Amino acid sequence: MTPAYRALLDRLRSFTALNKAEGLLSWDHAVMMPPGGGSSRAEACAAVGSAMHALIAGEDFGRLLDAAEADNPRGPVEAAMIRWSRREFERRRRVPPALVEELARHASLSHGIWVEARAKSDFAAFRPALEKMFELKRRQAEALAPSGDLYDAWLQEFEPGMTTGEAAGLLEAIRAGLAPLAKSVLARGPKAPVLSGRFPIDAQKRLGELAVREMGFDLSRGRLDTAAHPFCCFLGRGDVRLTTRYFEDLPFSSLYSCLHEAGHGLYEQGVAPELDGTPLGTGATMAMHESQSRLWENVVGRSRGFWKRWTPRFHEAFPQTRALGPENFYRAVNRVSASCIRVEADELTYGLHVILRFELERDLLAGRLRAGDLPEAWNAKMKAHLGIVPPDDARGVLQDVHWAEGLIGYFPTYVIGNAISLQLWEAALKARPGIEAEIEDGGAPSLLSWLVENVHSRGKTGTAQEIVAAATGGPIDPAAYLRYMTQKYGEL
Repeated sequence: MTPAYRALLDRLRSFTALNKAEGLLSWDHAVMMPPGGGSSRAEACAAVGSAMHALIAGEDFGRLLDAAEADNPRGPVEAAMIRWSRREFERRRRVPPALVEELARHASLSHGIWVEARAKSDFAAFRPALEKMFELKRRQAEALAPSGDLYDAWLQEFEPGMTTGEAAGLLEAIRAGLAPLAKSVLARGPKAPVLSGRFPIDAQKRLGELAVREMGFDLSRGRLDTAAHPFCCFLGRGDVRLTTRYFEDLPFSSLYSCLHEAGHGLYEQGVAPELDGTPLGTGATMAMHESQSRLWENVVGRSRGFWKRWTPRFHEAFPQTRALGPENFYRAVNRVSASCIRVEADELTYGLHVILRFELERDLLAGRLRAGDLPEAWNAKMKAHLGIVPPDDARGVLQDVHWAEGLIGYFPTYVIGNAISLQLWEAALKARPGIEAEIEDGGAPSLLSWLVENVHSRGKTGTAQEIVAAATGGPIDPAAYLRYMTQKYGEL
């Protein structure tokens, strides 16, 4: 390690420590903060965001980076660290520090406004905060991509290396495959039982913790808590925090959010130790992250093998289900019906929920839609994509936290992650043929070890395209995902 690279790495470690502090503030807001803490937390977030920006956006960082780049040769991790640093430096130096601080402050305040507005199903109460968020994010995009597709600026925050055109092409291929299949399945009507009654939350909590432990998530290096919107907070390999939520009348909701968030958590816990504490010590991109959460939630958690293992556990936790066998549970968790809520949507129609949001974001950015007109536009697209209209804004335009927190450009990564998940699944089955038998026995250690080796350990040293190509031998391609969906739901 040369002196120039060591000086750069020291600066990056300080940046990463502040990034963890920012993450901890976000976790605290969602899980622990008292209702009156919003304004003081917003100031703390603004201060941390401003300090992070100053560390790697100034000319002094540019000089450190130039000196480290001039030293050759260097190993693959050093090369990846310098690539990440150059990209972030060039992005951040274009955004005025005052805008960075204002965005961080507003995201914190906007989150609290959204929570209250959703609870009251009151879009009008959230509208000013939403309009300001899109105004700030547009200013950010104009600074980052003054002569290109402004949506690229938002997408690159979550999916570096992918253009809006590439993302749109993948989503259109997926929509073209899913929409007629979903229409056909919905027209035939559901052919699965619906579990009704009361499912005590204490029992749901025990099952959720058992599920994440059995997946391989290390609770000595993580937590499982409750939040209004499930998420995973990564503060390093030794501190990965999962959240879920519980409804007494929805027995599967918390289980599947636990599987989903633990998929994210396993990714973070599997990053190579030598990357910890650096900007590369986290998941490569959000599409790669979503590939992990959706793989565990759906491909593993909604499989017949999983329910052969889990049926007796549901019988014990919820005695009213004892008349149902594994095939009943398998069909119940894969039941297809048009629903209003994305995170409660079935595996088949989920992608259509996401594509709707991607279309709205692009319409807002292009000026074809105003933020104040979102409820009507949302309902119209729900009718077009899924044949239903939400009964209120809480189950419509107010259901997701993303826009409140400025996570604009995030949504397409969910569907791209779905496509990647099946590419990885097919490659893992080819390399470790016993995975499906392990799921039936409890857990899937061979799947986890393959993912650690081929995805998790690499952290952020490559783009999604690079990691997928190395792991599967080909580019990101929705064909495996569409094969899986067509076969599974054709049979069901």
